[in-house]
Amino acid sequence: MKTKTFYLQETLDQNLEQLAQTTGRSIDELIQEALELYLAQQTKPMPRSMGIGSSGMKNLAKRSEELLWIEN
Repeated sequence: MKTKTFYLQETLDQNLEQLAQTTGRSIDELIQEALELYLAQQTKPMPRSMGIGSSGMKNLAKRSEELLWIEN
């Protein structure tokens, strides 16, 4: 595990200390959990290959069965 140093606004620090006392958990645990939840919620960029095979047909999903049975 790595050590990080950061600054908190006083009200945030007070709220964090109160939550730690109320829950019986350490401040370190609470911060770690909060960061993990935050990072998990961040959107991940789509791969650059997304949409590369676009057919240009806006109704392709609706017509998929019909289009599969067309003889060329």
